[in-house]
Amino acid sequence: MAEKTEGSWLRFATDRPRLTVWAMVAVTLALVALAALPSVWPERFGLLNPLTIDTDPENMLSADEPVRVFHDDMKEQFSLYDMVVVGVVNENDPDGVFNVGSLRRIYELTEYASTLRWPDPDNPGRQEGVVEEDMLALSRVDNIEQEGGGAVRFSWLMPEPPDTRKQALAILERAQRIPLFDNTLVSADGKAVALYLPLTSKDMSYRVREALLDKVAGWKDTGDQVYITGLPVAEDTFGVQMFYQMAISAPLAMLVIFLAMWWFFRHVRLITSAMIVAVVAAAGTMALLVISGNTVHIMSSMIPVFIMPIAVLDAVHILSEFFDRYPLHRDRRRAILEVMGILFKPMLFTTLTTMAGFASLALTPIPPVQVFGIFIAIGVFLAWLCTVTFIPAYIMLMPERRLTGFGHAAGDPDRDTVMGRWLRRLGEGVVGHARAVLVVTMVVVVAAGYGISQIRINDNPVKWFEPEHPIRVADRVLNEHFGGTYMAYLALVPEADDAARPDETFKRPEVLRYIARLQQRLGETGVVGKSNSLADVVKTVHRELLGGDAGAFRIPDSPAAVAQTLLTYQNGHRPQDLWHFVTPDYRRTSIWVQLTSGDNRDMSRVVQALNDFIASNPPPASLQARWFGLNYINVVWQEKMVSGMAMALFGSFVVVLLLMAMLFRSLLWGLLCMIPLTVTIGAIYGLIGIVGKNYDMPVAVLSALSLGLAVDYAIHFLARARVTQAETGSWRRSVAPMFGEPARAITRNAIVLGVGFLPLLAAPLVPYQTVGVFIAAILLTAGLSTLLILPALVTLLQRWLFPGSGKAVLNPQSEKEDVQ
Repeated sequence: MAEKTEGSWLRFATDRPRLTVWAMVAVTLALVALAALPSVWPERFGLLNPLTIDTDPENMLSADEPVRVFHDDMKEQFSLYDMVVVGVVNENDPDGVFNVGSLRRIYELTEYASTLRWPDPDNPGRQEGVVEEDMLALSRVDNIEQEGGGAVRFSWLMPEPPDTRKQALAILERAQRIPLFDNTLVSADGKAVALYLPLTSKDMSYRVREALLDKVAGWKDTGDQVYITGLPVAEDTFGVQMFYQMAISAPLAMLVIFLAMWWFFRHVRLITSAMIVAVVAAAGTMALLVISGNTVHIMSSMIPVFIMPIAVLDAVHILSEFFDRYPLHRDRRRAILEVMGILFKPMLFTTLTTMAGFASLALTPIPPVQVFGIFIAIGVFLAWLCTVTFIPAYIMLMPERRLTGFGHAAGDPDRDTVMGRWLRRLGEGVVGHARAVLVVTMVVVVAAGYGISQIRINDNPVKWFEPEHPIRVADRVLNEHFGGTYMAYLALVPEADDAARPDETFKRPEVLRYIARLQQRLGETGVVGKSNSLADVVKTVHRELLGGDAGAFRIPDSPAAVAQTLLTYQNGHRPQDLWHFVTPDYRRTSIWVQLTSGDNRDMSRVVQALNDFIASNPPPASLQARWFGLNYINVVWQEKMVSGMAMALFGSFVVVLLLMAMLFRSLLWGLLCMIPLTVTIGAIYGLIGIVGKNYDMPVAVLSALSLGLAVDYAIHFLARARVTQAETGSWRRSVAPMFGEPARAITRNAIVLGVGFLPLLAAPLVPYQTVGVFIAAILLTAGLSTLLILPALVTLLQRWLFPGSGKAVLNPQSEKEDVQ
């Protein structure tokens, strides 16, 4: 093998190391420059693709996805906007926030919020930010009350800050009397008031939040606490912070990997070569992503975090083998040629399997996930290419004297270290108790199967932050005080056959009563804290038209009476509010549903409750109910992601199996190679179900990483096992050398990379913590399962795995002298 590889690329890398290194540097710098210059110097490089960033989870679905098309259409028809929710809470004052000082501050905050607009850089003359005319706040909405003689009076609920306690409490009383405001603008206990700030674009939410926090920075001693939350805020804030986190976490992880490698190899210059490969692979991949015109999304922003451990993987194998072989020759060229001859084929196939695992994500129906998978696969190839060219060239550039003292001392290295002695005993124990090892493995598999059956598919962008993050705290506090800060919208629209029929459907009393019953059913789910609809508008105005009596809070008996309430409502200061609930032709309506939870499973429960209600209570008109809004879109894209990931995982599993059969030229050996992978994935995901961790976006994507990394160790172990058995003529005599250098390389690899990514646990963003835990768990579990399961299986299957090599030995005592 060494002669074969030396004849082409390896000979070039070792004969012309400087040219090899400079070629890699030049190509990398060229790619980075092509990616950066259009953004830094647009007037000169405007024809190239500039860096574009999109952190909107809505774009997890393609633009022509039916649910997105409908969502955008309904937002336009009902003039709806994504909103920032601002809550002011006072737990100290006996009157809550309905005291003179708090209401004055809330009034000032509302006026300030109405000014939060900035020039749109893409549309000169246009401003973006808060949509002032549609703000919902105490000083921006109408009080609706009877005026006598069948008339209704509309006046600002809080035209100016109150001067007395009586005036402040009167505002609370009036607000709680109006269903549209009660538990939406004001809490039942009067401790909290909410402001709803509609935005021209949801990507303005972070900027709006920061401006508001600056405004209330001096409120600390007032007793008023300001909380800002909402899905747009969570999504946009995560998008901003993830880039800071990536800039911190990835280098920190690499530093720990560097220190762990130094602990094993004690040679800074050689270790640096692995770090360079990781940086070059990550930088080159991100540059290609930008150059190709792809947007940096939430998924693609994590590409460096995934590529770096994979890039280091092969480098650790090379350094580990070189560490053991160099002292035997004291000739760097001979040692590296020998190392690459042994490792080239396993590294090639581990690269192909990892690429297959990630490339399979292109099968998912989620565009950002497709891009993520494709470019991770490209990055894995770049890492392999750099590893097999740059590292040999780098070693050849090192003076021989710099390698003095490098590697194990001559003799038996695996007996001279704690790891060596432990691995030797492990090998003897596994082979001596092969059946017991496999019984334990089956127990693990059964437990994993139970855990997988308990997995809960769920996500919530607000929970991408740690529990004590201000957005998470605001989410908890405001959902305790109000009907819910998570907005979902239900549209009732004509069936396709009736779409052209002129009919003012939503002036019909029976239709409005049906809506009221539907709202009541949604409220019984335990997740919907409040809902507002056209029916609430009609009942409120009807009550005031009839003198304000509580018994008149109902739907009128005739379409004409309904029409009168609607015409009366439009005499207020905010006539446009009516069109948020119904279209001007009265043929489409929207129901605002406030949820106290943004979890997808809770939204799914509400959807199911609606379906059950409609199934047993058909609407009185030819209508169909369709959901829209951010909460619902999150449910749709995650369902697509889960089903797509399952398909991708199955497809890549088959591809990897075929590659293994090709590598070993045997289906049996290919199947054997897949067993540690299967056990690893099963154990990890079974544990997810057992501990109750949600199956969310990061967990789903990590399944591809599981497949790619888990098979790596199995390939190296089995490839070396075949070579070693051919040399020794007996599997039993092969155990000692197999649990020497090959086992050490696997153990070093698992420890270096597993420990290296634990620093991600310190990240304030939960997806990064998840990635850190999972990479560590995948690597350590895959390494352990390889060293335990494969030797046990080879021991029991050796007569089929090594036909013609002599009688199989199941009792190691008969050949004990071979390992002593």
